[in-house]
Amino acid sequence: MTVQTVTPKRRFRGKPRGRELDPARLEGLRELLGDERRDAALRRRDLLIEHLHVIQDARGHLALADLRALATYMNLPMAAVYETATFYAHFDVVHDDQVAPPALTIRVCDSLSCQLAGAEALRAELEAGLDAEAVRVLRAPCMGRCDTAPVVEVGHRHLGRADAARVRAAIEADETHPEAIDWQRLEAYRCEGGFELLQACHDGEVTVEALMEAMQQANLRGLGGAGFPTFKKWHFVRQEAGPRYCAINADEGEPGTFKDRYYLERAPHRFLEGALVSAWAVEAEALYIYLRDEYPGLHAVLAEAIAELEAARLVAPGYIVVRRGAGAYICGEESAMIESLEGKPGKPRHRPPFVAQKGLFDRPTLVNNVETVYWIPLIWQRGGEAFSSQGRHGRVGLRSFSVSGRVKRPGVYLAPAGITLEELIEEHCGGMAEGHRLAAYLPGGASGGILPASKADIPLDFDTLQEHGCFIGSAAVMVLSDQDDLRAVATNLLAFFADESCGQCTPCRVGTEKMLTLLEGDEWDAEVLTRLSQVMMDASICGLGQAAPNPVLGLLKDFRGELAAQNVIVKG
Repeated sequence: MTVQTVTPKRRFRGKPRGRELDPARLEGLRELLGDERRDAALRRRDLLIEHLHVIQDARGHLALADLRALATYMNLPMAAVYETATFYAHFDVVHDDQVAPPALTIRVCDSLSCQLAGAEALRAELEAGLDAEAVRVLRAPCMGRCDTAPVVEVGHRHLGRADAARVRAAIEADETHPEAIDWQRLEAYRCEGGFELLQACHDGEVTVEALMEAMQQANLRGLGGAGFPTFKKWHFVRQEAGPRYCAINADEGEPGTFKDRYYLERAPHRFLEGALVSAWAVEAEALYIYLRDEYPGLHAVLAEAIAELEAARLVAPGYIVVRRGAGAYICGEESAMIESLEGKPGKPRHRPPFVAQKGLFDRPTLVNNVETVYWIPLIWQRGGEAFSSQGRHGRVGLRSFSVSGRVKRPGVYLAPAGITLEELIEEHCGGMAEGHRLAAYLPGGASGGILPASKADIPLDFDTLQEHGCFIGSAAVMVLSDQDDLRAVATNLLAFFADESCGQCTPCRVGTEKMLTLLEGDEWDAEVLTRLSQVMMDASICGLGQAAPNPVLGLLKDFRGELAAQNVIVKG
């Protein structure tokens, strides 16, 4: 008997797996973004987030069909495009079976300062009083305007000290674009000596060594939160082989922080000169500025200011690159910012290597904060001693404090390093708000911990607060009074961290959610909370998970009596 072997025919699908590309969508992208067939640079991976912004701005959302077309346009896997688009809060990805969001979005800030000012009730009133089919109302994290809480963003226009009537008026008047900013133009800045330092650097009249010595003498440190000496950071980057890059982190998302916006809106050219001097100091191939998307007015300001510099031939066209964030607090962490600049989800990198060794495009990268570079031209003009001679209680230098909460005059105040909270409130903020008595304060924003009124005499500076379980960070001082609910404060802060965790590491992703759940109960188990805090601090990849427990630990340490009075039982 003969057995015949039958070879099965190969089965072909006849079409690619997954959803089919809509050719009309691809042509639409070419009209919107440019023809990638004629300009291959449009396919660069680091432009992905910029392309997503253009589509979102034009369409009001990101349809899945557009993401499929974008994947083809950029020659990227659809998974990479989708992962990036869904990582950031400001991108609205709409699936094929979903309805696009309303044309107008209203964001109500729910950060601690805005919560204290009644943001929750305002959000509820807006939700109840507006047509949900025409307007959607969303919660939003800190918008960097804590001194005018509560804050509402109508489209792209921010309303400070907002109420429902003002929001409705803005909608009816179609006032949805950023308000104009009155900023110092190039000519005015040059009249006061602007860009003389940069010119002297390029002419060889100022050496890098002399500049580093001035920064050291002034005790200029990283003012984004880490406090690392600026001259040392320059030195480490310069030690690495080129090509090198310089990146400025203007993504100040720490709740309570708004000093960088304050300086950028008033003197962008001073910031740009300091940034360009920093780039010169490390011989950077290009200067990147990562600006948070919550500052839409500043995007226009920087574009105009850079155009002025290019027209005046103070910088080569294209040397300064401004990139938009997309609503992710984690991108304030330097390696997460680098990932975002490369067009990826902003997830912190494991270290080493550090970004000074392998940063943007895997090249050595100098990362500085906005305020840090803002001071460089002034330090050179006035001399390092003019800054180092400032300070109180044995501290050296100046600090820009973003003050919000229960004070009469919230705002940005330049004060001596080492000033105490008592002195800051009385000398700069006009005292406590009427009818409020100081009960507690956060010296460094949401992540900087919390201290009681009895410790309002501690000098506020780097290295002075660690023994109390706190740190100054970006000097975002949030003031609480005897009328504030401490459990609501704790849950507000932990809800923020839980929402903003990038999800990369389990201790942070799960730990913040678990801690929030524990805090929402009427009974707090101090032993469990402390143990969970330790795991988060020891095992989280970056500072978000490591610092998230700080306010909780502070409450357990110094506020048990106050918690009990507010019907929160702390056991253990």
